[in-house]
Parts: sequence; structure tokens; C-alpha cells
Amino acid sequence: MSGQHEVLLGLVAAEDAERVRARLGLAAATPVPDHLVPRRLSGVPASVLLWMLQEDDPAINEIVFKHPSLDEAIRRELARGTPFGGAAGPLPFRGTDRFPEPETDVIDGLRWVRTKHEGDRAAGAVAVADWPEIAEADRAQALPGYARWALTVRIDCPNELRAQFGSHPKFAHRLREAGIIDGPREYVQGWKSAQSVLHVLELGPRLFPKRMAEATDVLAPMVRRELGANVEAWAVLAQLLPTFSGTVPELVRTCGAIANA
Repeated sequence: MSGQHEVLLGLVAAEDAERVRARLGLAAATPVPDHLVPRRLSGVPASVLLWMLQEDDPAINEIVFKHPSLDEAIRRELARGTPFGGAAGPLPFRGTDRFPEPETDVIDGLRWVRTKHEGDRAAGAVAVADWPEIAEADRAQALPGYARWALTVRIDCPNELRAQFGSHPKFAHRLREAGIIDGPREYVQGWKSAQSVLHVLELGPRLFPKRMAEATDVLAPMVRRELGANVEAWAVLAQLLPTFSGTVPELVRTCGAIANA
């Protein structure tokens, strides 16, 4: 049985899950091997990496550090041992990478931005400790648009500062396109495809356990209502999941509707 199914089966009563497994002849899913974890994280929304960093676990940080989409600014913070989840730092860093410290004043660098490239470069010099100063500087005099955007798509940009930079629906859409999402609840409710989301949630207890409940809490009532102990609904799910292009809630509701038709 795939771990994707197991994520959903884990949300129904234990006796119902066992009944479904027995009726459909499903074996328990095996854990994803360590060497396959990075592959599972290929193409995930950028915010998933932040949820992992918030664990303040050096082993998880090592996985994030090696992710190809991670920008140099976050790698620099990990090399410094900066915690992202509130732990007392510095955290152990097992890598040998070291990054040069920015040579220019962070605020001045952001104020001089005139192009996207300059914005990316200036935002790359920002440290986690700089966020309060940046927020204050922007309130005093709005930073250039390219600088604001480059800061906004940093995975560790505080939500309050993002709201300060913009709240228009088009702005929110651009954030989503950049992989910046509010949390696991939004991820499971609106991200496609169901298969890719469940692939990530399968790793959730291992990579972002502190945020995992946000995903399961929103899914559990729907899975119990639409699938529950209905073997036919689970059989439909097994057929649809590999090619289903919609969200997880759409998948669950579709399977329940087909089984009950």
C-alpha cells in the first residue's frame, strides 16, 4: 500500500482503517528510505522548507541546506546556526560551507535597488536579525518595489512584513505562484496535485511534525465523512489517485460521491 493512502487512512478510526486494509488486501506502507527523501521534496512549495526549518533539528536542516531551490541567504543562516523555530542558538551545523558576510549596510543596499537582479542581491544580504529594522525602514519610507518583492519571497520573511508590503489579491496570487503559502492548512486545501501533496504529507511527521496537525485537522473530518469505513470509496480512491489532477479535498469528495452514487 502506498504511503499516500496511508496518510488518509490514518485519519479514520483505527478499526475502520483495518477493515479497509483487510477488504482490499492492502499491506502497511513502508517508510520512505532516507536517500529518497530529497527526491520527494523536489518541486515542493518554498514554504514547506520553512516548516522544516522551524523544527530547529540539525538533521532536518541538513536536508533543507542541500535543497536546490534554497537561496544563499538561508544557507548562510544555517551555517551560522540560526534557529528558525524559537530554539536557543546557535544550532550545530555539520557542513563545512561558510559564506562571506555582506560588506554593505543592509538598508542602504535595499534603498538603492532599481532592478530585479539588484533586488535579489540586496535581499540575499539580509539576515534573520535584520527583519525588524527592515520593517521599520519601510514604514518610514517605502522600499523600492523590486526590493520589497525579493524580500517577500524569502521563505523566512515575517508574515507581518509581507502584509505591510502588500495585501492586494494579485499580490497574494503572485506569492502563491512563488510557493509562499500560509501553512499546511492552505497547502492541503488548495494545492495541486493531490498525489504530490500526499507525497509530502507522508513525510510530514518526520520533517515538520510541529506543523503536521494543521494539515490533518482540516482533512480528518472530510475523510471520515466521505470515506470512513466505506470500502468502495477507498477502492475508488486507489484507482483515481495516480492520475487525479485536483486537490486532496476534491479527490476525497469525488471518491465519496462516486461510491455513494
